[in-house]
Amino acid sequence: MDPLQTAHLGPRKKRPRQTGTLMASGPHNIRFGDLVLFILEKKMGTTRRAFLMELARKKGFRVENELSDSVTHIVAENNSGNDVLEWLQVQNIQASSQLELLDVSWLIECMGAGKPVEMTGRHQLVVRDPPASPNPGPQKTPSLAVQKIPEYACQRRTTLDNCNYIFTNAFEILAEDCEFRENEGFYVTYMRAASVLKSLPFTIISMKDTEGIPCLGGRVKCIIEEIIEDGESSEVKAVLNNERYKSFKLFTSVFGVGLKTSEKWFRMGFRSLSKIRSDKSLTFTRMQKAGFLYYEDLVSCVTRAEAEAVNMLVKEAVWTFLPGAFISMTGGFRRGKEIGHDVDFLITSPEVTEDEEQQLLHKVINLWEKKGLLLYSDLVESTFEKLKLPSRKVDALDHFQKCFLILKLHHQRVDNDKSPQQGGKTWKAIRVDLVMCPYERRAFALLGWTGSRQFERDLRRYATHERKMILDNHALYDKTKKTFLKAESEEEIFTHLGLDYIEPWERNA
Repeated sequence: MDPLQTAHLGPRKKRPRQTGTLMASGPHNIRFGDLVLFILEKKMGTTRRAFLMELARKKGFRVENELSDSVTHIVAENNSGNDVLEWLQVQNIQASSQLELLDVSWLIECMGAGKPVEMTGRHQLVVRDPPASPNPGPQKTPSLAVQKIPEYACQRRTTLDNCNYIFTNAFEILAEDCEFRENEGFYVTYMRAASVLKSLPFTIISMKDTEGIPCLGGRVKCIIEEIIEDGESSEVKAVLNNERYKSFKLFTSVFGVGLKTSEKWFRMGFRSLSKIRSDKSLTFTRMQKAGFLYYEDLVSCVTRAEAEAVNMLVKEAVWTFLPGAFISMTGGFRRGKEIGHDVDFLITSPEVTEDEEQQLLHKVINLWEKKGLLLYSDLVESTFEKLKLPSRKVDALDHFQKCFLILKLHHQRVDNDKSPQQGGKTWKAIRVDLVMCPYERRAFALLGWTGSRQFERDLRRYATHERKMILDNHALYDKTKKTFLKAESEEEIFTHLGLDYIEPWERNA
């Protein structure tokens, strides 16, 4: 469930101050300024409230003594969502669509972790519809969205036909900015919102259309409402004009450059790649040097025709040493996309020894190097352990042997009728990833490497929260039965999880 999911509680209005507040505590260092908390005294008591407020402040949370317009989260104990709304009404306070109503268990977990933790359904105070009156008027038909749109991306069929691009594009920009700022909480919020909107078979044209749709919390709905009314989001506009966002977007477009390097360059005052390239005081990794050297090729999209040409290149090389090996193109191209930024392949074979498995990628790389097709390679050896439990992290990398490459793809391999240009460049640098996995783990690896990222995050989250299982690219473990569950295909994994099978082209979440 969306960590900021609440009911849309009406237009934002100024709230009067709450009476009978506590004395302000001493100054504290606020580490999490995006969250402004108010702890409700009802059913909690003055002493416990004061203790929790002080403890939360010491942990870096901003906690208000009074309920002000800046409050984003109300924390309550032994109260339902309706109890909190009733209290607000008694205080003559109009609830805002931006307010999140949470159980105190969320705050306690935050303080234990020393940072905000993900807000899930068990933390949220649900607002229930009031019971029917003795003489009800015309009954409202239940929302289609409530009946049919599941919470998890792995329960929804999401094709490339996006009816709500204006909204999903906005949330993906906001999510990217949060990722650059390492704000995991809001990154997840925006990505889940974009994901559920992509799955809708209709276009959102009014706020009424958002009723009952999961993963659309107060903050998200405010952005949707602004786009509906004004055609754009002021928050997105601010991000696009922000110098830090623009710089990080540019820097991370270079192969091998991550957030730490981007932060370093930004703090040093760099705002263009030309200045970075020409600065003699900077040192670059092998990967970054290759990223700059082939930058123009690597930032241009890989077409499906180019991906298919690389597919043949990979098969020719692998089958030279291991005839009959299974080679699957994964990632966005397996999900039906026509363009991408790289091409991923999963390689496996039932007729291979452990030693042959470990040596295959080395042989393939050497072959391409001899043919003059290898522009860059970084081979990571396997650290896979058969009896190790799957990772609990939703974005965990796998432990299979893998190789990150830049290959030289000649234009003629893509278009046989295309003659080499006189004196011009006859090839394009293409990013390619190869993954070698044990045959009995192929279904898990194929599922994991197919994506999309949000689909995989929700699949692993669903396994943990709904089925008491742990899933990653290597295995599926049943915590109740304390056993690994075998699977020969992706369909079997879905069956183990109690999910309807979702085809690869329906996983574009």
